[in-house]
Amino acid sequence: MSLNVTIRLKLTNQPGTLAQVLAVIAAEGGNLGSIDLVSATSDYKVRELMVWFNDQEDLVGLINALEKIPGVQVMQVADRVFIKHLGGKIEIKAKRDIHGREDLGLVYTPGVARVSRAIANDPETVYRLTMKGNSVAIVTDGTAVLGLGNVGPQAALPVMEGKAVLFKKFAGIDAIPLCLNVHSVKEIVDTVAACAPAFGGINLEDIAAPRCFAIEEELSRRLDIPVFHDDQHGTAVVTVAGLLNALRVVNKRIDKVKIVVSGAGAAGVAITRMLLSTGARHIVVCDSKGAISRDNMPEIDSKKWLALHTNERCVHGSLREVIQGADVFIGVSAPGLLHRDDVLRMAEKPVVFALANPEPEVEPREILDIAGVIATGRSDFPNQINNVLAFPGIFRGALDCHARMINNEMCLAAARVLADMVTPEQLSPEYIIPSVFNEEVCPAVARAVQQAARSTGVSRRYLYEDNEQGKLLNFATT
Repeated sequence: MSLNVTIRLKLTNQPGTLAQVLAVIAAEGGNLGSIDLVSATSDYKVRELMVWFNDQEDLVGLINALEKIPGVQVMQVADRVFIKHLGGKIEIKAKRDIHGREDLGLVYTPGVARVSRAIANDPETVYRLTMKGNSVAIVTDGTAVLGLGNVGPQAALPVMEGKAVLFKKFAGIDAIPLCLNVHSVKEIVDTVAACAPAFGGINLEDIAAPRCFAIEEELSRRLDIPVFHDDQHGTAVVTVAGLLNALRVVNKRIDKVKIVVSGAGAAGVAITRMLLSTGARHIVVCDSKGAISRDNMPEIDSKKWLALHTNERCVHGSLREVIQGADVFIGVSAPGLLHRDDVLRMAEKPVVFALANPEPEVEPREILDIAGVIATGRSDFPNQINNVLAFPGIFRGALDCHARMINNEMCLAAARVLADMVTPEQLSPEYIIPSVFNEEVCPAVARAVQQAARSTGVSRRYLYEDNEQGKLLNFATT
């Protein structure tokens, strides 16, 4: 795992000292970033250097080498990732100030009792009079965290905090991590259902398959607020959006291409479902045992669904075997499963989405001259398939219209609007999906989601918004 560190050095104020330091960094495999001057006197200078390394051993070797340079003192080495996490990444902040007794009486007792009574008389007003209308619970049990696996709920907390930061940054949503120390479907469902009244939506995150499917299904049945498993639907939305544009680049139709999906977990199942909804007809899904087919029915329910709805020709074989002749590869599985020779056996101008993170299923640099379009989950390659393009806008739209759920039509609307945000003039093999920092993404996705929610009848706000002004006036007499 790569390291990103800041090294503070005290250097003798002599010509050539810094040059020796830079030479040693290069020799030890470091990738130099910024160089900042912290302080200086006539005798010495204190500088901070930002350096990247591939692993811990490279850093140890560098420190030892730096300490051998005359006139160089290593003052501090700090891991920049850990610095960003010190004290956590989120906090609760009051929206209303209390300057005296009058404010106290308005925001708390006795004034708050009137608001509670108003909500009891008309539960829908809770969306406008409390945090519910702008809050999401991020729920995990820590069993499938990033590429780390089952690290537990405490180790999952930094990831969920990061997710909360993204909710706030891109959609202005207040998201609260709920890292649960329970793991059965019933325990997780019961716990989340008990907490649900305070939230306008539930974002399930990093829960291992196949339990995640049952948890989402049962929570969606029990709750009247959106339940969204981002590892499934967020990944699917952005993947399908990118694929729609990638096929435009290579001039192929989604109903004609052969698609091979590697990975039959949460993301693989959701991507396959959405691909079928967009018109894909020829899909083969592979797990670690090879192609999933209906004439060799799997035991897991989610894989049974895949067997019944894909691979109509009952193709058998390993991933490397069934990839032959495929127009599209979508990997949501494990690193290093494919190599250059495998991609050479695909159809002309193949689309390769190698989304395993941080190491993709195939090294992009190996296939630059073969593939028509390449996408990964990484930020250091073009066409990053990143869930942050989807979930902030999807939840923003769902919260704003007080949606009862997030359905397939809302997800499809999000995927299509993401694809359409790349104009024909912009579209290229290196640009098939908008940037995560494009400020138009979240509002555009939110609008599309709201429209789909209203057209499918899951938007509560649409049903009463004509009388909303009257309800606001009636608060004064409640």
